Formats: sequence, C-alpha cells, structure tokens
Amino acid sequence: MKWTTVPILAAVLGLSVLTGCSAGQAGGEPSVEQPSGAPAPAAGDGTFAVVTHAGTGDAFWDVVKNGAEAAGRRYGVTVTYQGDGDPGRQSQLIDQAVSQKVNGLVVSMANPDALKESIGKAVTAGIPVITINSGGDVSREFGAITHVGQSEDVAGRGAGERLKAQGVAKLLCVIHEAGNVGLDQRCNGATQGLGGTVERLQVDVGNLADATSKIKARLQSDPSLDGVLTLNPAVAVAARDAIADGGSKAVLGTFDLSADVVAAIKDGEIAFAVDQQQYLQGWLPITFLTLHRDNLNTVGGGLPVNTGPGFVTKENAEKVAQLAEKGTR
Repeated sequence: MKWTTVPILAAVLGLSVLTGCSAGQAGGEPSVEQPSGAPAPAAGDGTFAVVTHAGTGDAFWDVVKNGAEAAGRRYGVTVTYQGDGDPGRQSQLIDQAVSQKVNGLVVSMANPDALKESIGKAVTAGIPVITINSGGDVSREFGAITHVGQSEDVAGRGAGERLKAQGVAKLLCVIHEAGNVGLDQRCNGATQGLGGTVERLQVDVGNLADATSKIKARLQSDPSLDGVLTLNPAVAVAARDAIADGGSKAVLGTFDLSADVVAAIKDGEIAFAVDQQQYLQGWLPITFLTLHRDNLNTVGGGLPVNTGPGFVTKENAEKVAQLAEKGTR
C-alpha cells in the first residue's frame, strides 16, 4: 500500500500547541514551557523503549539513538535504547519492554513477520507503538499509531534516476542484511529509476573486509558493471575501496550518511547519498509519544511521517559534514 507524505511541519505545529520554546537551555536545546495550567514534566516521568534491528557498531543507528535520547532530555522522560539484528532476539527485547510496562514503544521492523506477535502483545497491553525506518506498509495493520521513516521504493527510484543521469546502465545493488524487506524495496526502486540492468550482491555488514573483497571480485568479473549502489554507509566505504583497488570506473551512490561518507562525497569518491535524516527517526517518535501521553494526540492521521528522501551531494556536503560531526546527521 502506498501512503502519501505527512510533512514534518505538522508534527512541529502539533507540538507548539502544547509547548512554547525559548532558547538558552544547556546543551543548545531550547527549553520547554507547558501551557497555562499544565504541569511541567518531571525528570524520568515515563519510560519510552526504543528497540531497533541495529547491529553492533552501526553508525547509522547511533544517530537514531542520539535523536531519541535528546528528545528524552527535552521532554523529561526516560528513553532506553536496545538493538539486535537478529529478528528473534529483537522480538525478545520487545517482549522485555512490554513486561516492564513501559509507557511507549518505538520499533524498527526490518522483518515485520517476525515481530508481529510481540508488537501485538504491546498493543494489547495498551502500550502505544510507533514504528520507524522499516515496515511502514504494515505499521497500521500491526496497531501502531504512527510510522516515521521514508518510502524505500520512492527513495530507490530517486537513486536510480540519479545514477542513470550519470550514465550508469548496469548497476550492482549491494544488500547487507538478509531478510530486510526495506533493502529489497530500495533495489526494486533503483531498478525502476535506472531503467537498465540491476544485479544484487549479498554481503555481511558485520564483515566489511569480506564485503570489500566480494564487491571488488564482482566488478572485476564483469567490467560492464558501471555503477554501484550501497544501502548502508559502512558498506559504501567498503565499496569505495573495492572500486579503487580493482581499478573500476563504476559510479558509486549510497543510502544514508556517516562522516566517512560525507568526506568521500566531498572528495568526489561517492556521487551522492540518499539521506533519510535518521536523527528525526529517533527524535520524532519520542515527541509523538509525549504528545500522546500528555494530550492524546496522534500524528499523521493513519499516514506515515516521511523523513526523506533527501540527497547529499558535493554541493551541500560541507554543511552536512559539520552537522555529522555533532552526531545529528
């Protein structure tokens, strides 16, 4: 099912009904003033659990965590963050959060079917659930009140169109997590946008040296591959090295940002990065859960709140680099 975009501005305007912002709070985050007659939130007033499919050391999810924890400080709530790339273990983490009777739950759904039962337990227990990043097409079906992320097929089409504009005719789409439906959607979208041949290569994000070797070997075995699309910033760096080491002239594009990716864009080694602004995927769900707790607000009206896609290119990479150093991009 395809959903239309709900602008992020709607979320900000919704929050302004409850809070007035003023600058000057320590750490650069504006303070929050409650409307007349409403009590100010106490520190630790409520606990929201964030459970993602992040693997250990994944810089992308570090930024999501930063956003969630910053929102927790802003609104005076406790935010716990846990991630596991194994769907079974991620499901167990959700069950633990439900047993702890958290006040809200944020879940990424790279493998929705494996999480359906656990998310259902949370909904049955009366815990509001917001899904992020992956699984937006089944979020409402599973009982979540909102989904925050980007349309993966739309983002993939945009990436394919950019690669086509740079002369790419035969593309290698590198998948780094088996069973992640969102990654398949990205490659599907890239196929539509490119209008040419797209091959897929499975690598392990937990073994980047091996990923470099596999990408290099594939490019050397088929010199007609003139483009590479990676779906993860760490794998993008591995692909950059594979292209350079193998003497390939393939154009490289990627999904998602890291400081290394932004630097490579500035240096012309990566053509662009699809930016889903993952900081918002941490910040906005905590904001929305706070609004729901305090004022029974829901955001989106059953439609997702889209955080992307945007594109980082050589033209805007310098400004983004400054933000990436702060852990917000």
